[in-house]
Amino acid sequence: MIIKKARVWRLGDNVDTDAIIPARYLNTSVPEELAAHVMEDADRDFAKKVRKGDIIVAGKNFGCGSSREHAPIAIKAAGISAVVAESFARIFYRNAFNIGLPIFESKGISGRIAEGDEIEIDAGRGIIKNITKGGEFPAEPIPPFMQELINSGGLAEWTKKRLEK
Repeated sequence: MIIKKARVWRLGDNVDTDAIIPARYLNTSVPEELAAHVMEDADRDFAKKVRKGDIIVAGKNFGCGSSREHAPIAIKAAGISAVVAESFARIFYRNAFNIGLPIFESKGISGRIAEGDEIEIDAGRGIIKNITKGGEFPAEPIPPFMQELINSGGLAEWTKKRLEK
């Protein structure tokens, strides 16, 4: 799985689930409604500026906070194709794969990629290329099974397909 030439949105360390999707919007789990409010408290127009295929690059402990799946759902529904961070909160990590959002851990990445850079990610090899400035950076590769989950649209869709066989 390769994520081709995508624009980067840069975020810092400790981006919690309340920053990703404010708690006042948790009365719905409709992906499109959540997407309309993604990162709203940090940047009121974030959801309007994001283009399908864009990528978030962040620092350490991305997705910390509550265990709600609303955060990765909002990110994915907004059109973000992947999140690259130095580290992820464990529950966010699992929730992201469960809903089919590719995420990549890459030590030191936050200092190497700037907002607006265009990058490409090879999920199987674990390589992030900065198309704008040049350079390649290692990331933890996504194992084939997890790529299968993502390509299916998440754990629920993967399970449905397996049960249909």
